[in-house]
Amino acid sequence: MDSGLDFHTARALLAWQVELGADEAMLDAPLNRYNVPVKVERVAAVAVPVAAPAGSAVELAQAAASGAQDLDGLRAAMGAFEQCELKRGARNLVFADGTPGARVMIIGEAPGRDEDREGRPFVGRAGQLLDKMLGAIGLGRAEGSVYITNVLPWRPPQNRDPQPEEIDMMRPFVARHVALAAPEVVILMGNISCVAGLGQRGITKLRGQWAEAYGVPALPMFHPAYLLRTPGAKREAWADLLALQARLRATEGGSA
Repeated sequence: MDSGLDFHTARALLAWQVELGADEAMLDAPLNRYNVPVKVERVAAVAVPVAAPAGSAVELAQAAASGAQDLDGLRAAMGAFEQCELKRGARNLVFADGTPGARVMIIGEAPGRDEDREGRPFVGRAGQLLDKMLGAIGLGRAEGSVYITNVLPWRPPQNRDPQPEEIDMMRPFVARHVALAAPEVVILMGNISCVAGLGQRGITKLRGQWAEAYGVPALPMFHPAYLLRTPGAKREAWADLLALQARLRATEGGSA
């Protein structure tokens, strides 16, 4: 179509519009761009793996734990449990130490480096202090008066605190462990053990107060590792040991 403009005039008009700030060529008539058909390409659906709900691991743990008829069966069930990632980074399953059927069952938090190496709970510096604490009131592993385990049977990396989902996952095993060991009382050593057994955190407020966990009387106490870091708390720990001793002495047939 002949616009009636020569080349030089058209070029001058274009240069003038560019100078004014025009940066897009427009049509002679308005264009409603909302009416312009958009080409849509169909993309094949890609299956995205969906993480299993947190409850499924807990349910599997409950089924595995409830199927154990004795402590050997429980150890085997825990060893075969694949839902806890901590297992993949640990050397050993840390199940228990002491005498099954003892009047006192101690439940700690999680294995450390020494425990992971030896496959027994409370064998490091904290364990040595625990033995001295128990010996002060006439209890001990060698004497057959205590049975010791942890909430988690595998060492967390870098000795970090157990995560809530790990505690929830392993709680059914702990409950079954208590039921099979049948202690007279349980000692909840530290915050993690109180979270698992009582659903509460705050060991400085909970310690020394008898409660119930896993269907038996429970006494929260400071973890020996905390006492190593905070020697001033040993006074409260001694008071708790005396409370345990008094409880055992008041029980019929008690020997402590």
